[in-house]
Amino acid sequence: MMTSVDADLIRVLADPLRLQIVTLLAKETLCTTHLVEETGARQTNLSNHLRVLREAGVVETEPCGRFTYYRLKPDVIASLAGRFADLAESARAAADNKRACP
Repeated sequence: MMTSVDADLIRVLADPLRLQIVTLLAKETLCTTHLVEETGARQTNLSNHLRVLREAGVVETEPCGRFTYYRLKPDVIASLAGRFADLAESARAAADNKRACP
């Protein structure tokens, strides 16, 4: 069953730039400079999106000198994927259930 936390996470990931960031971070840990280069987004815009992802628990940071690296937290994504898999399984099991109209 989806929770309000799941719904919030879905809203966070629904933004195209945030989804692009998550996709990039699934492949490697990157700093803001790398993400600006990869996405073409402005640094301030990107930083705001990274803050949202960090506050939602999707990414974690690692300071490295004057740079901050961002890493995807795969367990958060896996948990959400598991919820969708559960929904799909429920839909398959209930495919023949039909409530009669009054």
